[in-house]
Amino acid sequence: MSSANDTCYWHQIETPIGAVLLAGDGERLVRIHFQSGPRPLRPPAHWVAAAHPFAAAAAQLAAYFAGQRRGFDLPLAPAGTEFQLRVWHALCAVPYGETINYGELARRVGNPRAARAVGLANGANPLPIVVPCHRVIGANGALTGFGGGLPIKRALLALESRQSFALD
Repeated sequence: MSSANDTCYWHQIETPIGAVLLAGDGERLVRIHFQSGPRPLRPPAHWVAAAHPFAAAAAQLAAYFAGQRRGFDLPLAPAGTEFQLRVWHALCAVPYGETINYGELARRVGNPRAARAVGLANGANPLPIVVPCHRVIGANGALTGFGGGLPIKRALLALESRQSFALD
């Protein structure tokens, strides 16, 4: 995280899929973490708890979960390699309510033989939901790995397909 003051702020919000931790530099969202997933994040002691830097993100996420928002308009600052950034950018072009497979995502980033590398970049996405890595599925249509766990991935896809959703 690099900003003028290098301070990292965090705030936890409650959502229909459980607690979600937001982290950022005071101006840009840097990380979204599923606290009810398999690996909750304990904010480091030097991070500053503050709700105000996340008012827009919290409001947009609430609208998303209410079915009133299909995309996000937030300042983002994900940290990653050039390849990861290309993959994350391509993820943002996957329409709400639709899915693609890893091979197709690899083609979209100009490297059709890199499905596994795309999968690794997808798994390293620091901004799930906003950068919709949950919309990527296996070539056979199966739900595959997701940092927040498959129940959360299933719930997000159900929400976007206008099905009732709940965590398993």
